[in-house]
Amino acid sequence: MKRLIRDIGPYRLMPRARRSPFESLARAVAYQQLHEKAAESILRRFVALCPARRFPRPDDLLAMDEQAIRSAGFSQAKVAALRDLAAKTLDGTVPTGAKVRTLDDEAIIERLITVRGVGRWTVEMLLIFQLGRPDVLPVDDFGVRNGFRIAYGRRTMPTPKAVRRYGERWKPYRTAAAWYLWRAANRAKKP
Repeated sequence: MKRLIRDIGPYRLMPRARRSPFESLARAVAYQQLHEKAAESILRRFVALCPARRFPRPDDLLAMDEQAIRSAGFSQAKVAALRDLAAKTLDGTVPTGAKVRTLDDEAIIERLITVRGVGRWTVEMLLIFQLGRPDVLPVDDFGVRNGFRIAYGRRTMPTPKAVRRYGERWKPYRTAAAWYLWRAANRAKKP
C-alpha cells in the first residue's frame, strides 16, 4: 500500500454530502450493472421528467407514470426498486440526510438493505461517496478486489473474505485503501 500511495499521490476523495440518501440511492440503482455513460443518460432523462426540480423527490417519483420512468431507460426491476425506495423514504425507513449522519455504518446498512434493489455494496457506496465515512472497505466490489490483485501481485482474483481479512490492517482508514485500490485497477486498464 505504501508503494501504491507513493505512485498515485495524495488521497482525493470528495464526498457529495449535499445529496439526500434518497437521491444517492436512486442514482446508485441507475448505475447498477450499467456502463457509466448509459447510467448518466438514463438519469438525465429521469431528471427531465420533473423539470421544476434539480432531482425528483420521493413523492414526485411515486406520482410519475410507470411507463414514463421506463421510457427514461429503467428496467421493470429498477422501476420497482425506485418506487420501493421512494415509499421507504416517505415512511422513514430511509433516513433523512441529517438523521443518517447520526447513525453508525452498520445501522445504516441494516436499514437500507431492506429497500428492494439495495444491497450492502450500494449502501457502502453511499457511506463512502455521500457520507465520507473513513472506514469502509467494499470487499464485494470488483474494482477493489482487482486493484488488490494488481497491487499485491496476485495471479488470481482474491475472494472478498481474503480482502476483508487483509484489510483489517488498514483500519480505521479502509475507505482510503479502497480508493487507492480503485486507482490501481484503473491505472492497469490504461495502455
